[in-house]
This record gives sequence, structure tokens and C-alpha cells, in this order.
Amino acid sequence: MATASEYDIEGLDLTDDSYTVEQSLIRNKYKSMDSGGSVVLRGKQKLFKLKEKFPFVDDQGEDVFEVEATGMLDVAGNYVLRDSRTDEDLVVLDNDFSIFQDTWTVRDADDGHELARIDSRGAVVTLMRNLLPLGWLIPHKYEITDANGMHVGTIEGQLSVRDRYEITIDDASPVPKEPIVAAAMVIDAIQGN
Repeated sequence: MATASEYDIEGLDLTDDSYTVEQSLIRNKYKSMDSGGSVVLRGKQKLFKLKEKFPFVDDQGEDVFEVEATGMLDVAGNYVLRDSRTDEDLVVLDNDFSIFQDTWTVRDADDGHELARIDSRGAVVTLMRNLLPLGWLIPHKYEITDANGMHVGTIEGQLSVRDRYEITIDDASPVPKEPIVAAAMVIDAIQGN
């Protein structure tokens, strides 16, 4: 069984058990703060690209990783998380698009085995978010589970002018934190939340 440390990103050390992800008011630009309020990660969606691309930098503005779609103009697809310093593909964020359930699977980039899943809270809420005129105002809530379906943590949207998510990791021993924090930003940008 792979350990979370095998997916560490060089130059990034996410040791907290809770993070806040906040979107900029203007575009798909995000920052992630640790429990003390210090910015640990920033990311933004590159505009006008056929393939979705999200470069991420640390608190000093140094490149740490990027997430890039494997296909062009792909809402439901795979997004590779690549360490910017080693140029190694670490994980794949696999989006299983449905209007009933938002499901993302975090997979090993080499052999594709599942490391974690990120599932929205259910069909009724997902349908209301997708179909009601002001459904986008309903905050998202996701459960994070490991490959065996055991609870790892949550990603909870907050009702605010800009998208804001609280990420809580209750037990992350088998799950790499960096892809989970990145996934919160990528999910929000891709699904236009």
C-alpha cells in the first residue's frame, strides 16, 4: 500500500489538519490558508486555454505544482497534478460528471490505483445546485474517503460573496493532503461553483 509521503510535493509542506480555500472576487484565482490564517498556497486557472491548466505557487510565489487537463475543453475528465520542481506526475484528479452526484477520484499517476474519493453530499442537493435559478448559492459539502471508503475528512462550502471552503482532514494517514487541497480549488473552478 502506498503512503501519503510518496505523493509529497517538493517545496510544499502541508502539515495542518484544516485549511481554508478562498476564491478571488474577479476570476478563478484561489488562495489556501492554514489554521493560523497564513497563506500556504495560491493557484489560478489559466484563461483562454484549450486544456484547463492551474499553476500553483507557495507563500513565496515559487512554483510548486500544476494541475492540467489531459483532454481539451474537458468538463468531465482527468486532471494531472505534476510537481513543478521534479516534473513528476504524482496523482490524477478523475472527475466523474453527473448532475446527480459530484464525484472526484484521486488516483496514482503511474498505475491508476485509487487513493481517495471526494463525493458531494447527495443527489437532491446536487440537483438543486444545478437546476434551480439561484442554486449556485447553496454551499457545497463533500466527504473525503480513502480507497477503502473510510472517512478521511470534509470540504465544506461557506455562504459568502466569494467561494470559500473549509477543508478538514480528520485522518489523513493514507491520503496525500496536497492533492486534496488542490482538488478543492480545481473542483470549484471546473464546475463553476
